Amino acid sequence: MANWCCIEQCGACCHLDPTERPDVQEYLTPEEWEHYLSLVGSNGWCIHFDADHRRCKIYADRPQFCRVKPEVFQRMYGVAPEDLNDFAIACCRQQIDAVYGDRSLESLRFEREIGF
Repeated sequence: MANWCCIEQCGACCHLDPTERPDVQEYLTPEEWEHYLSLVGSNGWCIHFDADHRRCKIYADRPQFCRVKPEVFQRMYGVAPEDLNDFAIACCRQQIDAVYGDRSLESLRFEREIGF
């Protein structure tokens, strides 16, 4: 069985462009949506994404909607804690493929890390 994990130096989830994530607003509270939009830079990436090192500059203090935790995914997406692993894997695959491509180094690294 594959186990979800975040891979270092990826950052696909930091690509926040709302035009490429048209349904994201329906999962956020109005306050979270405002916060989300305030994080989107002119290039579509989070303003806290360090592109040189490909990591979050505020990782320890990142917003709740940036966290892969059972309580967050249950509240936002209605995902039961026991389904989080499979849901998170599917989300990461979709986002990594959209940002970098399904044959990218990031995609290959993710598949290797989760045990595929």
